[in-house]
Amino acid sequence: MKAIINESKIFEILKASSQPSQQRIKQVLEKAKEKKGLSLEEVGLLVNISDRDLEGLFSAAYGVKNEIYGERLVFFAPLYVSDYCVNDCEYCNFHLCNRELKRKRLTLEEVGEQTEFLINMGHKRLLLEFGEDPEHNDIDYVTSVIEKIYSIRTPKGNIRRLNVNIAATTVENYRRLKAAHIGTYQLFQETYHRKTYESLHHGPKADYQRQITAHTRAFSAGLDDLGLGVLFGLYDWRFEVLGIVSHAQYMDKKYGVGPHTISVPRFQYAQTVTFKPQYPVSERDFLKLIAILRLAVPYTGMIISTRERPEIRRQAFKIGISQASAASRTTTGGYGKAKVAEQFTLQDERSLEEVIRDIVSQGFLPSFCTACYRRGRTGAKFMQLSKPGEIHNFCRPNGLLTFAEYLQDFTTDGLRTKGQELIQSYLNKIQDASLRQATFERLEKIKQGERDLYI
Repeated sequence: MKAIINESKIFEILKASSQPSQQRIKQVLEKAKEKKGLSLEEVGLLVNISDRDLEGLFSAAYGVKNEIYGERLVFFAPLYVSDYCVNDCEYCNFHLCNRELKRKRLTLEEVGEQTEFLINMGHKRLLLEFGEDPEHNDIDYVTSVIEKIYSIRTPKGNIRRLNVNIAATTVENYRRLKAAHIGTYQLFQETYHRKTYESLHHGPKADYQRQITAHTRAFSAGLDDLGLGVLFGLYDWRFEVLGIVSHAQYMDKKYGVGPHTISVPRFQYAQTVTFKPQYPVSERDFLKLIAILRLAVPYTGMIISTRERPEIRRQAFKIGISQASAASRTTTGGYGKAKVAEQFTLQDERSLEEVIRDIVSQGFLPSFCTACYRRGRTGAKFMQLSKPGEIHNFCRPNGLLTFAEYLQDFTTDGLRTKGQELIQSYLNKIQDASLRQATFERLEKIKQGERDLYI
């Protein structure tokens, strides 16, 4: 386990870098602009950065994010399929001790209804959420849900990529997920600080070793798009940033494939959660850690949820975030229904269209792209493109195509006009003439009614 994270080393780094000089910070930021990542010691300097150096940090992060991922933001929605759970995690409203919660597991018919609702909203990508319960949420149920969602078609389209978040499990179960054609397997460590982890978890999830080695088992089962994450606020965010970077470096060194995504959820209260964080993360520190992670692991996609208010999401989009949930419901089967007990409090409850209007006004390109997954650009193949920044050559054209679909199928007013102007602007920025022409031809076909075109 020390190969993944060495707590004593992290504490040593934090102590040694507690008062970095302005000159040393500038050196680290200059190195970060090369888009090759940073050492743990260099990350340690950045987590202790002073306010006077924040502008330089954010500027460097903006530059790296823009050069690798460009202007596009990929959107998805979480779908809570079952809140049955045998764990008693202190920060989660679905914990076992919540006796007031009327537990629910969606039938396949209800899964289909929720899927249709999300398709008709405009979504093409979902993240499936299941509590850990061997009886109610066994792997047969999980794979049947995946199969059901992929089978659903409406006049507005279909779901093209399913990312999955299930509890740490066996190699055989990960093989079943692979066979079910999932996109990314996401599993958050929650906190890398072992003592804190073990004190906050009760039940099977309390096994720190099982949790931190889950991605190793998943990779051995053939899953090569893997997502890491921390629930910031459970422990000192500086330690957590070094922990997640250490984990990413371990994956990259051992498999040649770092994390496909890093998620940065921040603790939010919920109805029956009495946990009071001793390490609350301010909005300023939250933006700081996003920028640091963007520089430390430049090739990875970074995900922000609707836990954060719109203004913070806007700032985060500029300095590191490349994927975001929108119009989320964190209740099992919650789409199209009255709000009931959710897993955590949401701070951004805007509709998908409202979010898209907002980011278009800022010049961002909304994307629902699933092309890399469909073309087999996953794992090592994806890393070969993302590490040198070449993935941008695919992201922009495919982002344009999926946004064009959204404009045709879900808009009729000024948003369509503004969106088409944005598409033309970014189409003109595609430097490769043949790629620009191929994108243009596909855009014209979309206007004529063709769908699901990608490069």
